[in-house]
Formats: sequence, structure tokens, C-alpha cells
Amino acid sequence: MIGVLALQGNFDSHIKILEKINLNHKLVKTIDDLNSLNGLIIPGGESTTITNLLRRNQSLIDGINNLSQHKPILGSCAGLILMSKESNDSRVHNFGFLDIITSRNAYGRQVHSFEASIKVKNDTISSDIQVLFIRAPKVDEVNRSVDILATFKQEIVAVRQGKHIGISCHPELLDETLIHEICFKGKK
Repeated sequence: MIGVLALQGNFDSHIKILEKINLNHKLVKTIDDLNSLNGLIIPGGESTTITNLLRRNQSLIDGINNLSQHKPILGSCAGLILMSKESNDSRVHNFGFLDIITSRNAYGRQVHSFEASIKVKNDTISSDIQVLFIRAPKVDEVNRSVDILATFKQEIVAVRQGKHIGISCHPELLDETLIHEICFKGKK
């Protein structure tokens, strides 16, 4: 069972991807919803709003931290920011699951959104997938323990550290399943 954090943001598209790749799922709004999960998705949305909603329920933050010790977490866009060890906004809660530094909205405002092809490389996979960049963050720095999973114009847009994956854009909005399959099905 894969949980999708459903406090704010685009969790519906992730549900559709999980259905497409035949993974059971449930929405996560409370700490009790974390029980018996095999993984979690922190979707795109507004990272400061998601932070404010998380901070109203410290037990949910603690539960996500505990889950991260044993289960994979996938963060897209705002989820990547929250998973990073540091971002350029002190209003954002950074879990630190990924030893990276991110910058919010680095690809521009909503009106600067665009579709692009990114190159995904993971062990035996080398594939181009279509994604949307919507007020996307940039990965400014990565620690040596972090693997680069995807790039766009020589910019890092997806990373993996251990079992956790963060991506600055939205493959789920274009019905792309590869990132979810790598994270939750161990596709190599």
C-alpha cells in the first residue's frame, strides 16, 4: 500500500499513476493513515502551505520521519523541496531525506510553466520521459551520497538517495509511470 500525502497539492494525479501500475494506495491526512504503508508520495503543491499544514500536526511529521527510516518516499516538485536538507526559504520544513539543497520556484512563476523531455538513467534504464515544469524548484547542490537520476539541459531534476527519490517536475501530470516504478517497484 502506497500512501499519498493529501494535505494540499496534486495528489489525484499520483493516485492515477499508482492505479496504472497496479499498486494499492490510500490518501494520508493523519498519522493513523501511515499505518501499514509500503511507501509514501509527497506531491507537488505549495511547499509553504504543506509545511503549515504539517506543523499543525507534529505527530504526522514524526510519523513521516519514522516511515522514511524503512520505506521509500517519492517527492515531486514541492515534495522534493520538503525532502531536501535545505531550501532557500526558512518557512519550509525540510525533512532532510535527501542530502541536497534546493531553490523554490527557480524555473519561474506559474506563467513560465512548460513541458519538456528529461533523460532518466538508473542502472540499466536510459529513457526519455515527458514532464511538466510548474513553478519548479532547482537542485542547487548534491552530496556524494546522492545519485543523479534525471537531467534537463544539464541541470539535475531528479535524484535518488537510498530508497528515496525526489523530482523537481511532474511526470505524473503527463501519465508517465517510470519514476513511480523505479521508486516503488524497484524497476532498474
